[in-house]
Amino acid sequence: MKQIGYLLLLVIVVFSCKKEKKEAKIVVPEKVEEEKAPPVLMEYGYVLNDFNVVKDTIRSGDSFGAIMDNHGITRAKVFEITNKIKDTFNVARIRAGKPYMLLKSKDTTEKAQVFVYQNNKIDYTVIDFRDSIIVSKKKKPVKLVEKTASGVINSSLMQTFDDLDLNFLVAYNMSDIYAWTIDFTRLQAGDRFKVMYTEKFIDDTIPAGIDQIKASYFEHRGKPIYAFRYQDDSINGGFDYFDEEANNLRRAFLRAPVKFSRISSRYNLRRRIKYYGNKIRPHRGTDFAAPIGTPILATADGIVTKSERRGGNGKYVKIRHNASYDTQYLHMSRQAVKAGQFVRQGDVIGYIGMTGNTSGPHVCYRFWKNGKEVDPFKQDLPASKPLADSLRPAFNNHIEPLKTTLDSILFEPKEIL
Repeated sequence: MKQIGYLLLLVIVVFSCKKEKKEAKIVVPEKVEEEKAPPVLMEYGYVLNDFNVVKDTIRSGDSFGAIMDNHGITRAKVFEITNKIKDTFNVARIRAGKPYMLLKSKDTTEKAQVFVYQNNKIDYTVIDFRDSIIVSKKKKPVKLVEKTASGVINSSLMQTFDDLDLNFLVAYNMSDIYAWTIDFTRLQAGDRFKVMYTEKFIDDTIPAGIDQIKASYFEHRGKPIYAFRYQDDSINGGFDYFDEEANNLRRAFLRAPVKFSRISSRYNLRRRIKYYGNKIRPHRGTDFAAPIGTPILATADGIVTKSERRGGNGKYVKIRHNASYDTQYLHMSRQAVKAGQFVRQGDVIGYIGMTGNTSGPHVCYRFWKNGKEVDPFKQDLPASKPLADSLRPAFNNHIEPLKTTLDSILFEPKEIL
């Protein structure tokens, strides 16, 4: 029996050794990590991986020709490009501070092939001169986000917006909506507001301005005033702001052609003008002082009859509003409209400057009634027409949910219910 036991033990030991040797021969291959392809980078409709990319900002004194020359483009080619695209994009108007991008070939020549100019946060211009010369104006995708805000005035509307960390552009737009119903220079502590608006964002995170105010509520001196945006001209796509009774909130003319400016000199037929040696010379306009470059607005709808430079007026724009009224805007740094162009109330028609006879940056606003220059602040200017009766049922349906939302918004700081 002992011999049989020794024999079994021997067999087990031999079998175990063979198994260990067999297992020892198994070789696990090393894992080889595959090289990941770089992520595809897209911008302005181009695959950036296919180019050597140069991103920079237009500096003071830079020109399109100089930038192209620095990147190996000949003067002859620059002339060909500028002449080809002149009706779409004037390269002489590229401005300092604006970003641009150059796409260059990835070979040894690194030849510039595409120039992209960022006009603003949304609009950009692409000049592609790889083969033929192609210029196109495009827009970045914009996402609209609906927002609400509210507040109680302690000092000024702008200060309240700043204290609540709200977009100040909403305050500017609200001042336009209520321009003829509320004097924003004389707000009282305790005045309060609610507003519904849409804000524009690029790449979901970059603010790009206010799209529109959909509805608002402003309580001034205890009087509540609703405002609802509504299209009142189905043919031309125009819109206005109306209260809950469908009354138009705007007058035919804005109070001033510049937002949040101050009057530096009023209409005065016996004013002493320093520029002319302090002599008495009639001043048939109202001067609104503001920094150079401040936008000048059309105070009413109309047709531009003149956009030119002449003598002491400097660069100016004149608008014919109807058979009775004309307005004129003097001393611009540059005009933004051309003769024959139709403009809406509030459109930018030029920018504050010092051209012509002037001792400081301002716009001289002149107002004609029946061919005679008059003081606009002493005129009983007509109100805009209320909404047509035929549109009121649709208007009431439109504002019902907006008013419900406005009424449900609490004022900041939160009300104690």
